[in-house]
Amino acid sequence: MGAGHNHGHQHHHGGPPGTPGTAGAAYAGRLRWALALACTLLVAQIVGAAVTGSLALLADAGHVATDSVGVALALFAIHVANRPASERRTFGFARMEILAALVNCLLLLGVGGYIAFEAVARLREPAEVPGGLTVLFGAVGLLLNLVALALLMRGQRESLNVRGAFLEVLADALGSVAVVIAALVIITTGWQQADTIASLVIAALIVPRTVKLAREALDVLLEAAPKDVRIAEVRSHILELPGVADLHDLHVWTITSGMPVLSAHVVVDQDTLDAIGHERMLHDLQNCLGEHFDVAHCTFQLEPRGHAAHEAGLCH
Repeated sequence: MGAGHNHGHQHHHGGPPGTPGTAGAAYAGRLRWALALACTLLVAQIVGAAVTGSLALLADAGHVATDSVGVALALFAIHVANRPASERRTFGFARMEILAALVNCLLLLGVGGYIAFEAVARLREPAEVPGGLTVLFGAVGLLLNLVALALLMRGQRESLNVRGAFLEVLADALGSVAVVIAALVIITTGWQQADTIASLVIAALIVPRTVKLAREALDVLLEAAPKDVRIAEVRSHILELPGVADLHDLHVWTITSGMPVLSAHVVVDQDTLDAIGHERMLHDLQNCLGEHFDVAHCTFQLEPRGHAAHEAGLCH
């Protein structure tokens, strides 16, 4: 009958080589620094908004508050995600990082909606904003955000969880730029509505990136195939192996960032199995995937022709 086999390729997934755990675990230290910077910036911008009355600064402070919550959530998710697997949770808590990214998206959308609501109200009733102090607080915010972005730049390419935190800091950095520009406009022209327009720009910057991240997180939760793994190519490579007659129940999905997995039922000619044996056939399948596709874990079931017709319906 069929022969099952599990295999974890020796590809590097996640952080620097030799780093254990999920992709985000390698960047926990940098996330802690980013959290410290966000908390420092939050205090500065709340003071700045209170002193100047700037809606743009208040919007940025609200965004920094979600940054702080989001980064703290990302750190908590990394801690939980790297707990060992159990018999009940055979993949452990790896998907906590994806859930954290999705919660970050909800936080960002909430902040974006609040900023837009307040900006519309301010358009009807403009407020006086001192440009000089607003420039100062905006510049401080921009500097701290640039440091945080540098800390998270590499990790955001490898972990959706870290990317959620990175996008929050990026949107806040762009928001700080908007605050500075608006304050400079107020200083040079006296046009007070520039502050309100800047807050609307901040809201507009938040939404598109957040929606994109939410889609990626939902793809993982819905077990869609990773974007960099083409199912048709995987199928073609396996079918080209000598002795492989057919392939069915091919599934490729992602447990968490940097952990794509694959399972498949491979129909093999009995003559081939008799000639080379199950172990050699499995070795050839593993090499086929290892040379062409970045898959962290794969499971193959070898079966003779006609076996699929006898499988229980729930096993398909």
